[in-house]
Amino acid sequence: MKNIYLILIFLLICCVGCKNKVSPEITDEIPNRKEASVKDKLWEPYNDSTEVAANKDHEKGRMRYKLIQSKVLDKNEVFNPLYKEVAKMSEEKYNALLPLILEQDIPSLQEHINEGKLNYEELVLFYLYRIYKYELNNETTLNTVIALNENVVDEARKLDELRNESKTASHHPIYGMPVLLKDNINTEGMATTAGSIALLGNDVADAFIVQRLKEHGALILGKVNLSEWAYFMCSGCPVGYSAVGGQTLNPYGRRVFETGGSSSGSGTSMAANFAVAAVGTETSGSILSPSSQNSVVGLKPTVGLLSRSGIVPISSTLDTPGPMTRNVVDNGILLDAMRGFDETDDASVQTDWEMEWYKAAEDYTGLKGKRFGVFEDLLESDSIYNSTVEALRNAGATIFPFTPPEAKMDGFISILNIDMKNDLPNYLATYAKNKGIEIKDIPSLVAFNNKDSLIRIPYGHALFEGILADTTTAEELNTIKKNLEKNGRIFFNEAMNKHRLDAILSINNYHAGYAAVAKYPALTVPMGYKPSGEPISLTFIGKQYQEAKLLHLGKAYEDAFPVRKIPADYK
Repeated sequence: MKNIYLILIFLLICCVGCKNKVSPEITDEIPNRKEASVKDKLWEPYNDSTEVAANKDHEKGRMRYKLIQSKVLDKNEVFNPLYKEVAKMSEEKYNALLPLILEQDIPSLQEHINEGKLNYEELVLFYLYRIYKYELNNETTLNTVIALNENVVDEARKLDELRNESKTASHHPIYGMPVLLKDNINTEGMATTAGSIALLGNDVADAFIVQRLKEHGALILGKVNLSEWAYFMCSGCPVGYSAVGGQTLNPYGRRVFETGGSSSGSGTSMAANFAVAAVGTETSGSILSPSSQNSVVGLKPTVGLLSRSGIVPISSTLDTPGPMTRNVVDNGILLDAMRGFDETDDASVQTDWEMEWYKAAEDYTGLKGKRFGVFEDLLESDSIYNSTVEALRNAGATIFPFTPPEAKMDGFISILNIDMKNDLPNYLATYAKNKGIEIKDIPSLVAFNNKDSLIRIPYGHALFEGILADTTTAEELNTIKKNLEKNGRIFFNEAMNKHRLDAILSINNYHAGYAAVAKYPALTVPMGYKPSGEPISLTFIGKQYQEAKLLHLGKAYEDAFPVRKIPADYK
């Protein structure tokens, strides 16, 4: 591995002074005239020092990057295996498919397929074409897609065959839909790294939610970048950075706006239309933040609704996966496809919802009569939030401004510290059994990183050091968890109970910490764009297991105020 690092560094040095460049075989479009071999160089590393220098005075300290390009990921290894398939698609074919696929929701895509205008193979190739077009060009790359399922085109063909053989068969709507997964979710055939070099050889079987997706016929397209260790490693470092994937960039403004974290690649890939849907994970804000920053829909479910088995953990108390999509209906469909009782996850619950409960997101009655709590301080400080609340009032909703009671969050960091100290070794012992995985726990991970800090931890690992220094006892931790859950619920429940609210409305991930400790679900939906062009979202927060209600409300809002715009450079 050390020799590989030296070779990559040598290539970077050789590129000093050169312009951002792309292999001549990959320009603005994917070529279809040439047969590719696995030795073809589709991408070349470049000198990112100019881009780094351009951000050194950025108003946000977290965007003063030390690097953008990964020092360990060779995109040729990721993109060569499927190149022959993708190269067969002509620009003309791609443009013909564009109105059938781009920004279309799952029901519309399935309708096009039922009408014979499209098939699953073409759907997969369309998204692969876009990924190759933008991710292999160093001037447009978002450093989002870091692994691809080499069998995905063959799997799509198989689904087309099965569908043709049984046209009357009833499939889940996720059938044949290409899905991207955050790279802390175990996925067979692709390493699960959590963005860390320490887990580059972590080849594991599918996580429970991935098994559920495949059982319903979903196509796993690939893995996307994330904030390393789900942004519980370094302090004040850029969101969306990992040693494996490099710096994820926001399609609404590369190096201008943050991507949000830690499900950064899930958010950016949805904004750029790289797949039908993506899966993220959240401990506190890691779905809500990147969804908001990338103008997509993200749902942080009630803890326990979706299994966490086979997902690299921070906290077994607060962690949950969740769907990230471009619209609310797709969000409900993806959530339903992942749902199921997991005996190996102590928090897993058996829900009694009907098989197609998510259709509540379609069969809504609008906003009239809905009761929303809104934060008085946000009404005063944010003009977009204020105007949105007024628009909801004009649409027939009843609005209740409120100031929440003070709710102390003392000890929150200790939940993360002690849980990760215990949960990460359990994950490694259960799943990461490859001989090449050196780490067993936090101390061995810290030692691993310190062996090559420039490559492995350019922003340090202050939070890991904090884990080692935390002396909270099990009894103290249990008290902290109980107090925080109580305080989080008081924060929301005073207004919810008094006014019989359907939901509380927030912005982005502003109140994600309170929702996390309360174990309440939250749905964020695009609300608009700041004068700078940065996306901003409206977040609906409800009580436990009210996901169907939140989807219902989100769909009503989305239909009344369809504000989402495709990033200008990724149309």
